Amino acid sequence: MGGFFGTISTKDCVNDLFYGTDYNSHLGTKRAGLVTFDEESGFHRSIHSLERQYFRSRFEDELDAFKGHQGMGVISDTDPQPIIINSHLGRYAVVTVAKINNLRQIADELLAERMHLSEMSANNINQTELVALLINMGDTFVEGINKVYQKIEGSCSMLILTEDGIIAARDFLGRTPIVIGHKEGTYAASSETTSFPNLDYQVLRDVGPGEIVRLRSNGIEVLQKPFSRCQICSFLWVYYGFPASDYEGINTEYVREKNGRIMGEKDHDVEADLVCGIPDSGVGMALGYSHGKKIPYKRAVLKYTPTWPRSFTPGNQLRRDLVARMKLIPNHAILKNQRIVFCDDSIVRGTQLRDNVRTFFENGAKEVHVRISCPPLVYGCKYIGFTSSKSDLELITRRIIKDFEGDDQKNLEAYAKTGTPEYQRMVDEIARRLGLTSVKFASLEDLIESIGIPKERLCTHCFDGTSYCHEHDGEDIK
Repeated sequence: MGGFFGTISTKDCVNDLFYGTDYNSHLGTKRAGLVTFDEESGFHRSIHSLERQYFRSRFEDELDAFKGHQGMGVISDTDPQPIIINSHLGRYAVVTVAKINNLRQIADELLAERMHLSEMSANNINQTELVALLINMGDTFVEGINKVYQKIEGSCSMLILTEDGIIAARDFLGRTPIVIGHKEGTYAASSETTSFPNLDYQVLRDVGPGEIVRLRSNGIEVLQKPFSRCQICSFLWVYYGFPASDYEGINTEYVREKNGRIMGEKDHDVEADLVCGIPDSGVGMALGYSHGKKIPYKRAVLKYTPTWPRSFTPGNQLRRDLVARMKLIPNHAILKNQRIVFCDDSIVRGTQLRDNVRTFFENGAKEVHVRISCPPLVYGCKYIGFTSSKSDLELITRRIIKDFEGDDQKNLEAYAKTGTPEYQRMVDEIARRLGLTSVKFASLEDLIESIGIPKERLCTHCFDGTSYCHEHDGEDIK
């Protein structure tokens, strides 16, 4: 996915920029960038790879080179950014959190109009530069941003650092969040409210879907009001949102605990001695499940955080599988002779969970039951890209459907609907392939109840395949 942080102040902004951006590090693992603007020295930018080192260690030694009262940073799972642009709109820098599915089509149209693309990422089009070219087609920033909304298929939220403040524009259907924070003489915009408390910001509000605002050190100017429709990604609360963060005013950990409690109260088919969360995103659900099921929560598996806070991606597949295993350490003393429910956020490919389950049994567990905080992922994400899957067949559900039906596209609606014979057959097969005593998934209805937002304002495409045929039908976009 990715995340960003921008701040503008009456004082030097570099420390806030550095630490505020770092608090988005859980959202991406490939690249990071910082840019500041100073009235005397202009723009200063730096971009680094994160595939072998962390954000702080990459940027800390060069912080003294950044100067100014305004700047922005990005953690990206896509292209190198920020991009700095000279145009009729002035000189500016832009960062995006985006997934643009028709990238090549738009690029071909721009090239046909004798525009050029100079920034490349692994020989691919840099989507942030493409966004900047679309912005430049407008007579104003607002007109240009709406050109982005009109052209792209997918999603795009952005920050634009100008000589006159920071423009924040949220995706036209609000699929990814932007939140505004404030402290005396300073405003900030971030993908995560987690960026704010330790830097003494107070959360002001969310930027609405399609809304465009300009931040200055003395206030916020609304350049375009929010659109009427919203499709915020429900997987924010399931997986990639940080537990302390709020989206649409709803806390991530609160949702996970409520979801777990609902499942625990309904889970009458299993007798278990304890429940454990798979770190980190399964912990909140497990705490709620413990309350609902009325069985103790114990740490039967722990994440080794000193050197494995997250999984970097080695080039070798064998080493990738090993890395996924190495960061989780089973606690033999807790596992031995116990019937255990493990709570986790989701099952994508199933490889890591299968290896973990084998380890749990090897360490003495009598039964291993798994409870998942969302429905099965039957459809690949077209809008966010919260997994690195290149094909829907990387999903364990689709491989099973293909084995059952001879075609991974066949009868998907029946497999995605909780309680159908097809659904239950698929879930039973997941348990068999992963070596589980049992597995259950939260229903879509229970997940929506836990989040507390009407379904029509949530994107649930990865669970049930629903989506607008065309994301922007002209109702809102100017």
